[in-house]
Amino acid sequence: MKLFIAGRSPRSDLAVENLHRMLAGNPEDDFELTVIDVLEDPQLAEDDFVLATPTLIKVAPTPSRRIIGDLSDRTSLLRGLDIRDNSLPGDPKTT
Repeated sequence: MKLFIAGRSPRSDLAVENLHRMLAGNPEDDFELTVIDVLEDPQLAEDDFVLATPTLIKVAPTPSRRIIGDLSDRTSLLRGLDIRDNSLPGDPKTT
């Protein structure tokens, strides 16, 4: 996964914190995360067509997915990334 942020701002810091906290609760899944500061490397953002920050891009497994925002909504984040969460009632992946 790639997380695009814009400098060390409260919103960027919150997105990084939220992502680490939420993914830490899924020990059966193995994640590789690259945090990219678009202020330091704008070409990477341009290459991935990132227009807003923070933006999280799930590269693999396919299909690729994008989530924009501070990643504070656990349910939306995990469903958007297609990650199982046994605490979600009615999640078809838990049955």
